[in-house]
Amino acid sequence: MNRYNVMCLASSLILAGGWEVPLSSAEIKNVVFLVSDDLKASALGCYGNEVCQTPNLDVLAESGMVFEGTYCQGTSCGPSRRSFMYSRYSGERGKTIGEHLISQGFYSARVGKIFHMRVPGDIIAGTDGVDVKETWTERFNTQGKEAHTDGLYRLLNHNLSTRAPENRQSTKMPYRMFASVVSDGDGSEQPDFKAAVKTVELLEKRAVAEDRFFLATGFVRPHYPSVAPKKYFDMYPLDSIPAPHVPEDDLDDIPELGIAKMTDESSGIGNYPDNIRQMWADYYATVTFMDEQVGKVLAELDARGLRDSTVVIFTSDHGYHLGEHHMWQKSNFHEEAARVPLIISAPGFKPGRSLSITELVDIYPTICELLGVVIPKEVQGTSLVPILRDPETMVKEASLTLDRSGRGLRAPDWAYMRYKDGTEELYDMVNDPGQFTNAVDREELSGKKLEMSELLDEIEQKVKN
Repeated sequence: MNRYNVMCLASSLILAGGWEVPLSSAEIKNVVFLVSDDLKASALGCYGNEVCQTPNLDVLAESGMVFEGTYCQGTSCGPSRRSFMYSRYSGERGKTIGEHLISQGFYSARVGKIFHMRVPGDIIAGTDGVDVKETWTERFNTQGKEAHTDGLYRLLNHNLSTRAPENRQSTKMPYRMFASVVSDGDGSEQPDFKAAVKTVELLEKRAVAEDRFFLATGFVRPHYPSVAPKKYFDMYPLDSIPAPHVPEDDLDDIPELGIAKMTDESSGIGNYPDNIRQMWADYYATVTFMDEQVGKVLAELDARGLRDSTVVIFTSDHGYHLGEHHMWQKSNFHEEAARVPLIISAPGFKPGRSLSITELVDIYPTICELLGVVIPKEVQGTSLVPILRDPETMVKEASLTLDRSGRGLRAPDWAYMRYKDGTEELYDMVNDPGQFTNAVDREELSGKKLEMSELLDEIEQKVKN
């Protein structure tokens, strides 16, 4: 038994039936689980961003544990969200966290997008997406007009700007990820504003209810289209936005399967360098708008006296490329797309920061241990409570990210990708954190490549069981 297994077992007792029972449970009764969409960790002030303003999440970070090495298991919304709701690296097995807590006597509610919803499609229609209804006692969708919102519409890869309502890129259209709307409204018409309002309403009711609760709220921003009131865009004038550093030949040593479908060249946005910076500005505007909605939820928890008994967890489903490596969007293993924010503010635990490698599948068992309920045997994640107690603790050697193109592995100092055609990437994350030099063919690193390849095989074999 290695040291990682010892640490995992130290915080729980495994019974014959395959269930794990936490050895201790604090005076924690409830969970508020906040999920952003397409949010890269590096966009937040509490993760070192000096431009984007996220005051409410920064305050949450000061009261909780900031996990700086958390990685998604799926590279797009659907697989990633299933991974943290089932605590499975892929597929569905066992009960979702909401189903499990309902079976333990909890009230469980969803507001907005938790399982996959088409953005903008399901948001415009106000439909459930691929929601698992058994997960919730109650569920509430948050509707919005998205790119069809009244205001100044921009399609940045076409260098187009108009107030006309016609011909705006929307659901299933090829360049919708480059669309933004400087809304004429005050924000109350936006889905994230509505999500905050409904969450506050539910917290008011739960404050006087007798049952414990699990309340999951999904914000759709900063997922495209970048829609927010004008004042948020005004916070990010173009001359305040640095362009991403991208070497001209950055794609030359990346295998074909490691390159995102949408690039500077294929989208055309590379023809408009200022619009690359505008994409960052618009992304930041919606991050700040989302952050303000988070603040409303946190304020209500304080106002209702719930913070002393409620765990607050904030994360995202995956990260996002905004022109780094000449790439856009998600669905690959590079740091910008695979790394996500994770903040856990739990009563009775000291705030801090941890560099330990963690995964989205770890959220489910962490919630169970904090609440003092059993951890189902189907769960594949590892409770992060040991890290909440001591941020230096390591509970796993590496994270595993799955995609149709192959597999990605992130260890503390190294990143390794292996694709279905046998091509590979290897990055020294200490000396090359920007992943600018694929070192997979360097002879002096052949031993490290073999080590990472064998570790990938070992971890993947474990998660298949």
